Amino acid sequence: MIDQLLQLANRGWRSAVEILLLTVGIYYGYLYFRGTRGAKVLTGLAIVFLTLTLISQLLNLVVIGWIIRSFSVFLAIALVVIFQPELRRGLAELGGHPIFSLTSEKRETVHDLVEAVTQLASKQFGALIAIERDTSIRIYEETGVQVDADFTVELMLTIFHPKAALHDGGVIIRNGRIAAAACIFPVSQRETLDRSLGLRHRAGLGLTEESDAIAVVISEETGGISICHRRRIERGFTPEGFHKRISEILLQRTYEETDSASPSEAGSPPAATQGR
Repeated sequence: MIDQLLQLANRGWRSAVEILLLTVGIYYGYLYFRGTRGAKVLTGLAIVFLTLTLISQLLNLVVIGWIIRSFSVFLAIALVVIFQPELRRGLAELGGHPIFSLTSEKRETVHDLVEAVTQLASKQFGALIAIERDTSIRIYEETGVQVDADFTVELMLTIFHPKAALHDGGVIIRNGRIAAAACIFPVSQRETLDRSLGLRHRAGLGLTEESDAIAVVISEETGGISICHRRRIERGFTPEGFHKRISEILLQRTYEETDSASPSEAGSPPAATQGR
């Protein structure tokens, strides 16, 4: 009797772990695909597959049942082809997780970036700045103009001046240098995004969907500062709040600034929007 109970318990915990893993996988898969262009395709395939399976079982339709079983062999390959963009983004996001990241941004670069963003925001110069990390974004660099210059605040202000030839598009920062300007980034197509987001913000968010890059966006209308990273956008930063948050993201640890403002002076926390 005891041996039977032990065997039952052994099978029970294994089944419980299996159910838990499947539940977590399905839940996070749903969160990831919801709002993407592939979500409607996945929903349509699931409805057709389940409907045909149910009809073939209820009416004992042998031929249709055989076709469904045969088609399921090729379904995995079809899903890989159909959802190739979503799968690629998911793998890139997993590889870009801080646990696997090998990038360590220099503190000097962070200070220069904060100074440039602060001045761009105060002048209400619309800007889109991409910071390359482990995943190469050279494919987008080729859409712009090669610069390959040291990162300086003055150069950033010159590039994003409204009357400058290179102000329209994004700047790519690589290893503390300005690699290119006037670059074209992919625009996010997620349906769950706030409709008030402009093209510049959607381009910054779209870049983070394709790579592990960090995108900083300055609104031309309001001078508001936003950060896009890991398929999400955080908006409404003050210069102090931006300094703290970008340091946490790039340096991968809580940034302790000796001369930072108190929490009450930093303003209200930024609004965060995450695609699900």
